[in-house]
Amino acid sequence: MMKTYTTTHIVFFSPTHTSAQTARAVGEGIGMGRRIETDLTLDEGLSPIEIRDAVTIIAAPVYGGRIAPTALQRIKRLRGTDAPAILIAVYGNRDYEDALVELRDTAAELGFTPLSAGAFIGEHSYSTAAYPVAAGRPDASDLQKAADFGRASWEKLLAQPDLPPFFVKGNAPYKELKAGQPACPVCTEQCFACGECLEVCPTHAIRLSADGRIETSAGSCIKCCACVKACPNEARVFDNPFAAFLHEHFSARREPELFL
Repeated sequence: MMKTYTTTHIVFFSPTHTSAQTARAVGEGIGMGRRIETDLTLDEGLSPIEIRDAVTIIAAPVYGGRIAPTALQRIKRLRGTDAPAILIAVYGNRDYEDALVELRDTAAELGFTPLSAGAFIGEHSYSTAAYPVAAGRPDASDLQKAADFGRASWEKLLAQPDLPPFFVKGNAPYKELKAGQPACPVCTEQCFACGECLEVCPTHAIRLSADGRIETSAGSCIKCCACVKACPNEARVFDNPFAAFLHEHFSARREPELFL
């Protein structure tokens, strides 16, 4: 007898909200009345997160062709039981390489049964007005494709409840993720220390000094640039030569790639 699911559980790590938007659109496509969200973006807890009897959407950003290490660390708190999983990797228009395979393998190790997988595009963390890279994405077209993908995933589950293995593009062993030099956004003279950047930093790398200045630990910064995009005064900047390179070589629009 086929199991009946009545709950969608959405899990995401999403400093600049692109993974969250995509995951929620997938959930809209499934269309269940009961929906639970677990936002791991600011959650540095260590206790396991049990997910049972729910169609689960797990979404995370890509870093260097792999799932962002901080995202993967927090996802590994999940424990799935009777939980078919829709796996979402969101990348900044360059490439997702082995990230989706890594996410699929991790989900399976955590007790989830992979149902489908998709690589979606979100505005690159380094995108700026001067060097836009996938600016404004996911856009309306991306979100519609995400919703359609959610619907198709649900239909697959109804038709194939045993969920046989399926192809996902990528390689294992995964590509080596090389550690970059510590670096972080900095404040310009326009900063008036409102503290908004402190609230959105996933690793709490930003603090207010005793004399009222914003300070950032480069060693703790994961270069997600959530603080840059959230600053109400545009007073946070992250100058790096990679932004210009991305703009020059990866500005052509890429579309989601879906695996069912």
